[in-house]
Amino acid sequence: MKRKILLISSIIALIAISALFILSRSKSDDFALTTTVKRGPLEILVYSSGQLEAQNSVNIVIPDKLRDRSLRINEIKITDLIEEGTVVDSGEYVASLDHKVVEDVLISAQEDLEMRFNYFEDAKMDSGLTLSNNRDLITNAKEDVEEMQIVLDESVYESPAVIRKAEMDLDKAKRRLNQEIKGYELKKQQAKTRVERYNIEVRQRQSRVDKLLEAIQSLEIKAPQPGMIIYVKDRSREKIKIGSTVSPWSPVIATLPDLSAMHSITYVNEIDISRLKIGQKVTLGIDALPDKLLEGEVFSVANIGQPMPKSDAKVFEVKIKVFGEVADLKPAMTTSNIIKTGQYSNTLFIPADAVFENDSLQFVLFDNGTRVVKKIVDLGDKNENFIIVNQGLNEDEVLLLTLPDNFDNLPFEGMDLYYKIKEREAKEEEETNKTVEQNKNETVQLNPLSSNNKRTP
Repeated sequence: MKRKILLISSIIALIAISALFILSRSKSDDFALTTTVKRGPLEILVYSSGQLEAQNSVNIVIPDKLRDRSLRINEIKITDLIEEGTVVDSGEYVASLDHKVVEDVLISAQEDLEMRFNYFEDAKMDSGLTLSNNRDLITNAKEDVEEMQIVLDESVYESPAVIRKAEMDLDKAKRRLNQEIKGYELKKQQAKTRVERYNIEVRQRQSRVDKLLEAIQSLEIKAPQPGMIIYVKDRSREKIKIGSTVSPWSPVIATLPDLSAMHSITYVNEIDISRLKIGQKVTLGIDALPDKLLEGEVFSVANIGQPMPKSDAKVFEVKIKVFGEVADLKPAMTTSNIIKTGQYSNTLFIPADAVFENDSLQFVLFDNGTRVVKKIVDLGDKNENFIIVNQGLNEDEVLLLTLPDNFDNLPFEGMDLYYKIKEREAKEEEETNKTVEQNKNETVQLNPLSSNNKRTP
């Protein structure tokens, strides 16, 4: 009997639990998160992390001897570096560059010098031999002239035909002599030019070898003045380290910063960069000094973006000047930057989560008390959490934050505002195109060599 009662009680309890679960589930399905349109002050902020750098610094670069393009050393590896943050005195050791690269180039240059010197010596020997042969030809031509003159003198009592022949032979001998003399002068000039050309090449090769010998002696990098060593970043935005390469086009290895004035270098994504302007105020936090907050100001915004490493996204470099006490700040410290791009004292705004969109328009789920509609809104500036409402909503109106079950069937409201927005965007685009065209025409007028400004002859 007891077992039967226990079984019936268990079944009743199970039914009660199931009913409670079903009821609670149906209630949760009917529940929707809502928010209201607020009016009040709103700050538009852009958040970014950065890194401290000194505003002024002295660069430590590869020696001028290695930047000479005649050496033909495009890149050279760093084989040794002292630890970053080391405080050095003027003239103290900082880094070493790869000797093997310069030695290989030197060996090649010495071989080239030897080859050019041999060409020079051969040219001198060839010119001496050639000119000697030409001088012999001139001597023979002179003797022919003398011989023909004697024949002509002895033929004075001969017939006119014999005399005429002797005169012609003498003329031929004289012409040949003149030709040999002119040929000699030409050969002499050619030989001189050839020898001089090889001589110049020898001097050039010798100069390159001398410079390489000097370069080998300058592969140890020294500090130009006292300071703290801070290594720079290479083209891939990686810190210079052992194995990194430097070149005449990228010669900086490290800096000696002036720690009395600092700025933060940060990179802002292409979505937010349009909001940033020079002069905007910034609040900076120092990760290594969590209790320290500093004020700053944007003083440089890059016009051209650059790709982020291992990503398709583009970022723009922004420099922020740091105000206040910077004595305890060090280069390369990480900063948390809050850039104030907008300040509104009294404006309508809603949570960013309350805005929905499709391919062509933005809208909110507006609850007017009797039904929910998709209401078109004209939105303005925004920060991380909120968006300003220009038109379409009033203060304290209720909006849904979650999609109802009948979302796809909800009607749109405010299409007249949608058309106004589209009309305004079309006018703005037209004005932009006019400005671009005007600037293009002004550029053509200022540049008389442009293709559109050429005159037809």
